[in-house]
Amino acid sequence: MRKDHRPYWLKRLQLQWRNWKVRHFLLPQFDACGREPEIMHPGSVKVFGRNIRLGDFPHLISTPDNCIRFTAMGPRGGEAQISIGDYVLVSPGVRISAAESIVIGKACMFAANVYISDSDWHGLYNRARPFRCTAPITIGDNVWVGDSAIICKGVSIGDNAVVGAGSVVTRDIAANSVVAGNPAREIKQINPGRRMITREDLFADSFRQAHNLDELDKMLLAGNGLLGWLRSLVLPRRGD
Repeated sequence: MRKDHRPYWLKRLQLQWRNWKVRHFLLPQFDACGREPEIMHPGSVKVFGRNIRLGDFPHLISTPDNCIRFTAMGPRGGEAQISIGDYVLVSPGVRISAAESIVIGKACMFAANVYISDSDWHGLYNRARPFRCTAPITIGDNVWVGDSAIICKGVSIGDNAVVGAGSVVTRDIAANSVVAGNPAREIKQINPGRRMITREDLFADSFRQAHNLDELDKMLLAGNGLLGWLRSLVLPRRGD
């Protein structure tokens, strides 16, 4: 569809139903979740294990055909943890797998199909025994990781860093660095003296943000009716 044909009241009803499913089915699977989570398709967010925590205003853009997965599974029943800060954006297909510890700062952005793992999961010579060779991962504040990038065990990424699409990060990345490639190497430096607008700024006034989005829905869906929406589903035509 090129256009959302739903009436405004129907979209509001569907959002309320989605938020109810988030509260009753998804959020209890996390050990903690902060204020006002925005989760696009709660049924396609998969949570395995304990000690998985989300901060305030998490935004998970999951889709049925490309799930988001959080896995915390330590060796011999031990504790593993995933801790994600405030204002973080997680896109479809992101997988975060911890055998020890993955700590992510605030206002980070993860594009589609990013993979973050603090373990090799199997040894080089003993491939029948899982949970081999683990080392914690730390990701600072306001880090942007591009599409299909891989972040490997033991890596520390500094604040404001950018990881290019398809990169494989095998070593530490300094703050304010832009890296790309396999293995990822620095290609540019960000000016730390220049003011940077982050996702934290986007939610500085969460009430106003929600109000603005609601007003935008009212404008874009104005004139839509129930019969027109049903017709678009059953008898779609050119331009729909």
